[in-house]
Amino acid sequence: MRILITGAGGMLGSDVCRAATAAGLEAVAFDHGALDVSDAGAVAKAVGDACPDAVINCAAWTDVDGAESRIEEALAANRDGAANLARTAAAAGSWTVHVSTDYVFDGTKTSPYLESDEVNPLSAYGRSKLEGELAVADAAPDSHTIVRSSWLFGNAGHCFPKTILRLASERDELTVVDDQVGCPTFTEHLAHALIELATARRLAGVAHVAADGECSWFEFAREIVAAAGASAEVKPGKTVDVARPAPRPSYSVLRSERSGTPMLPDWREGLEEFMAARVGIS
Repeated sequence: MRILITGAGGMLGSDVCRAATAAGLEAVAFDHGALDVSDAGAVAKAVGDACPDAVINCAAWTDVDGAESRIEEALAANRDGAANLARTAAAAGSWTVHVSTDYVFDGTKTSPYLESDEVNPLSAYGRSKLEGELAVADAAPDSHTIVRSSWLFGNAGHCFPKTILRLASERDELTVVDDQVGCPTFTEHLAHALIELATARRLAGVAHVAADGECSWFEFAREIVAAAGASAEVKPGKTVDVARPAPRPSYSVLRSERSGTPMLPDWREGLEEFMAARVGIS
């Protein structure tokens, strides 16, 4: 089975490439330099040349704060690029697996968000990702899976644990917000789930795939520092005291109500594997 992977140079995309190889699949991988998904002609050629059974779209504009002032660029990747891939894949008889985000919700719930819950993004980034979801559903109505996940971290690229590890090595004290709660999701775990959905080619519509459990950024940071054996003290802070251009949902825990949706391990297991890999690398 052949899988075309976009955004293959990123944190999630690189793990999807490895998961595809581990599953014995033929991976045709494109990073942003090799394929700009907002270029419809380039997408048509890439899909036409590869003739994949499924397309996994990990290409995205992920600068949440930057999207507030550069919304057209965010839409070009997150809406137009998603539409180009889904439309071309559908025409070729390929299944599309498109990665979306918890930021399509406003965070006002106090229980986990399910696929049937109303969307209401607070930020320009969230709106661009929602536009992408709608574009994929319109372009490939019977041959797509939209996977919403959250708080991604992994060993390739920048992520929250790496930032906390660096700061903990530089400072005696860290302040991290404790009024945003979500599901830190290890990209290696998510990657295997995306491969499962791409090869199954049958779970149409939206599926929530995120780590089990939940925590605040403060709790996550405290676990990271403890796992590293660092001496920095982690203190709780409030979002209102952090000047960020884009608003974040205060609660965005994701759970699935759909049969056949892959289940991921607890976020603590993801952190343990992340830390173990870093020890191996060093």
